[in-house]
Amino acid sequence: MSPSDSQRRAGAVRAWLFVLAALVVAMVAVGGATRLTGSGLSITEWRPVTGVVPPLSAADWAMEFGKYRDTPQYRILNQGLGLSDFKVLYAWEWGHRLLGRIVGLAFFLPLVAFWWRGMLSRRLGLGLLALGILGGAQGAIGWIMVASGLQPGMTAVAPIKLALHLTMASLILAGLVWLAAGARGDTVAPVPTRLRAVALGLPALVLVQIFLGGLVAGSHAGLVHNTWPTMDGDLIPPAATLFSVRPWIENFVDNATLVQLDHRLSAYLLLLVAILHALDARIARPGSPAARRAAGVAGLALAQGALGIATLLLGVPLWAALAHQVLAMAVLAIATVHARLSRGLAQAPRAVSPIPAPFGFEGLAGRGA
Repeated sequence: MSPSDSQRRAGAVRAWLFVLAALVVAMVAVGGATRLTGSGLSITEWRPVTGVVPPLSAADWAMEFGKYRDTPQYRILNQGLGLSDFKVLYAWEWGHRLLGRIVGLAFFLPLVAFWWRGMLSRRLGLGLLALGILGGAQGAIGWIMVASGLQPGMTAVAPIKLALHLTMASLILAGLVWLAAGARGDTVAPVPTRLRAVALGLPALVLVQIFLGGLVAGSHAGLVHNTWPTMDGDLIPPAATLFSVRPWIENFVDNATLVQLDHRLSAYLLLLVAILHALDARIARPGSPAARRAAGVAGLALAQGALGIATLLLGVPLWAALAHQVLAMAVLAIATVHARLSRGLAQAPRAVSPIPAPFGFEGLAGRGA
């Protein structure tokens, strides 16, 4: 295979990975809208195959609405909700689940095609297999999350399960971007050890911040203490307020004041590390791609922090909350690209070897290589 053919194939795989990453971001955005509109519990069953078809007749709608009226959320919060309003809630949740199915198809169908044509190296193939497993687990976590909100006395999903669901989606996004960045078609020199270590730590800090943001969303902690830089006059609320729930460990999940404080403090830490890293990279490698990437991470993190403050001060309107969530995905993506490229790509692209095919079809699997 000529170098140009190898580059075209590598480019096709990278484009596919970035399209998948964009679909995951869309999935996160629709999921955020589903949560903010209170739509997540409108579908009370998990039907991975037959659930792709929405209610089509009046009888179907009546049946689905009847199931929802048996939920604690309806009886406690939405008593008297009409069928037309229920259809709006249902549409958000159905769209979220449909997009999840689309993401699954967009992952597995091209994966089989690329594997069959021998366009995936063994390392890339194993990485994609791991992401496929994570994607399957994500679907199961999503249903476990919904089921937690259908329990007696519950009007929303459990905050810890929402945070895990969001973090898993973010981890899948980071994995896709990492693999795509590693499939670049040029040679990239690694950066000094100190810069590389911090660059690798930045995506981890972003994931922690996203997890804490999921707890804020799940516990509705953004609806209290809508002031900044203080929390209703206190830089740090008193311990009696922060640990008012018993047992004390549950404060980190269920106490809105402590949950919001943790999210604020982790944001300050992330901003500090990103800015210092950008300055360090500019001094150590002035004008280099690594310095520009580090500056990009710091710039997006600052923008995300400013948007988070605005969202809080405005009382968490839908548009600001969604923008804050999507920008978090952008921060994670650029931090992941920076981390991957900081490790260096020591070799220019070459023809990749096919993944060995099972049952003796090695020749077919490598066809077109």
